[in-house]
Amino acid sequence: MLIAEDDKDTAMLYKMALEQRHHRVVVAYDGEDCLKIYHEVSQHIRFNTINISQPFDAVLLDYKMPKINGIQVATEILAVNPHQRIIFASAYVEETLIDSIKELKKVIELVQKPFGEGALIDTIEDKDAYEQLQKLNVDLDIIKAVNPTHEQIVDLLERLQRIQKHTFG
Repeated sequence: MLIAEDDKDTAMLYKMALEQRHHRVVVAYDGEDCLKIYHEVSQHIRFNTINISQPFDAVLLDYKMPKINGIQVATEILAVNPHQRIIFASAYVEETLIDSIKELKKVIELVQKPFGEGALIDTIEDKDAYEQLQKLNVDLDIIKAVNPTHEQIVDLLERLQRIQKHTFG
């Protein structure tokens, strides 16, 4: 997990909360450092031919940061890795959503500031998606044993919802 947050106290709260849940966390305090870390880790993965699709499970970006803002960071990350999970943390929800659609050409995940540790953890750990899968009578133990990416979880959920709609719709 890569966190880019310019408020150091907030960044440390996020880091501690996620590490208590056994997530590995790297913190950057501005957009420029975030990109530097992202590219270094990506290079390390390519150099060592580690077979993973993205360097971080998720990148949590503060929308307004010094040097390079969150939208610009997301744009650069998605240019090199279009499947990287990006989550914006922003008090400017409408502005962030509009900018993400306009600049990134896609809707990204968004957590409205201020938010508690629970909301952060639920978002990172796909709590809502797993709850929806459970409502569809999916055996979550089997799904979790595979250790799917966020993208795979969302894809499975969307496919099952389409099947349910066509079956019962």
